[in-house]
Amino acid sequence: MNAQEVPMPGGRLTQEDRRLIATWLKDGLGYAEIARRLGRPTSTISREVARNSGHSGYRAEEANRATGERARRRRKPPARDVAGVSHGYGRNPEAVRAFEAEFADIMVATGLPRMTARVLACLSVSDDGVLTAAELAHRLQVSPASISNAVAYLETQAMLRRVRDGRREQYVIDEEMPQRVWAESVRANQEWVKIARRGADVLGIATPAGARMDDLSRFHARINDVMLDDRVALYAADALTALAALLHAGRALSAAALSAALGWDEERVSAALRVAEEQPHIAGPVRVVRAGGEYRAVAAAERLTGAQLAALGS
Repeated sequence: MNAQEVPMPGGRLTQEDRRLIATWLKDGLGYAEIARRLGRPTSTISREVARNSGHSGYRAEEANRATGERARRRRKPPARDVAGVSHGYGRNPEAVRAFEAEFADIMVATGLPRMTARVLACLSVSDDGVLTAAELAHRLQVSPASISNAVAYLETQAMLRRVRDGRREQYVIDEEMPQRVWAESVRANQEWVKIARRGADVLGIATPAGARMDDLSRFHARINDVMLDDRVALYAADALTALAALLHAGRALSAAALSAALGWDEERVSAALRVAEEQPHIAGPVRVVRAGGEYRAVAAAERLTGAQLAALGS
């Protein structure tokens, strides 16, 4: 690029600019040097890379496509809101759309593919968290095939689930999504522990490669311990709700009966009851007792002295 071709600072980046940025990033140049060569502020380059990098890094073609999509959203908002994407509650629709785009950009910056991030953001700002493929395609102005690929990825990560409504398939984000994502993360991390330990055995722990694998297995084992400890915080509120339900019922209930009463899946109920059993301090003077596959909520009599129990007629 000669002196006459250097764009003025503040002008929009061109396709050629983005091609050069991608090339120079691969060459190991920093943002400041790239900005100097293009005659731009360094902040322009850093913002461009942050906004338009995908899981494979910064690519000129993807950056141009992403920028074009944002420009189209600004120029031509959809003529109507899609059912399920509510702008009620006195919200500013433009502020909601701006947040949705910003939310998607943050997820892209952390490694999520852009279309996947846009689908997740769209579902997240929907009040009921339920949209069909057609509604998502209309809302995001993309093809149904793009939605299908993004949904398939999100489903493997437990970030959404599919339900049938007659002939239509709907995609759902609900209050159980954090628990599903957490459980999937624990499972994936355990697989890392297993494969790294196997690598250490195969390569030999006394060798550099084997020692590296051993370190990797220990690292993921520590993460796993932390994640399992976090289960208590994640399910503490659920444990209290399950105990409240048992107290209100006044009788022993199975996990299946609690699941039906609370509208939770059995995995969530079982996790909540397990935390209540293993962490009795959570519920204070109430604890859960299991007998014959059923659960009861009872007073924690161990908090009372013998004299107090006698005075109470126990």
